[in-house]
Amino acid sequence: MKLFGYFRSSAAYRVRIALNLKGIKYEHVGVNLIKAEQRSEANLARNAQGLVPTLQTPKGQFITQSTAILEWLEEVYPANALYPEDAMQRAEVRALANTIACDVHPLNNLRVLNYLTQNLNVDNDAKMTWYQHWIDLGFTSIEKSLGQNGFSFGDDVTMADVYLIPQVYNALRFKQPMAKFDKIMAVYDKCNEIQAFKDAAPDVQPDA
Repeated sequence: MKLFGYFRSSAAYRVRIALNLKGIKYEHVGVNLIKAEQRSEANLARNAQGLVPTLQTPKGQFITQSTAILEWLEEVYPANALYPEDAMQRAEVRALANTIACDVHPLNNLRVLNYLTQNLNVDNDAKMTWYQHWIDLGFTSIEKSLGQNGFSFGDDVTMADVYLIPQVYNALRFKQPMAKFDKIMAVYDKCNEIQAFKDAAPDVQPDA
């Protein structure tokens, strides 16, 4: 397998975590978003949106969108499952993950932030206000939903953690105030004690 991504991409970070948790070997191929390599002919050939990540399967097929990649991995590699067996509990985990994937991350990714500054002439202070507003809104709801066991749901790693940890990493990088998110930070600290999360961290990737 090959994972085409960028070391600081939250979406690529999610996929790295899941691959590591499932013990799946893969080759990391860097696509530099700062240098606009995502819009290169080579990347557009495998990802029509010109985004990352893209997973190339052992059969040479390409899967785009991190959510689609993660669901495919769960279906094709069911060992070390990232969803509970109970259908209602799976729905709860998906709800937590989708709070990140649908309501927080899309408003704060690089192309949106760049559009604010480059196309709408938003200054850096206003951009950071925008960023922190959506993080605060999403994290406030997540904080209320977390249990007391140190993980996002239940007493083991789930897909909710796979989504949450990269978003917390980004929040910390952008100086998000986190004092009122004790449960989220407990999850972040506990997950980052696990080797699969350590090996997926942005700062240890080949293109960092």
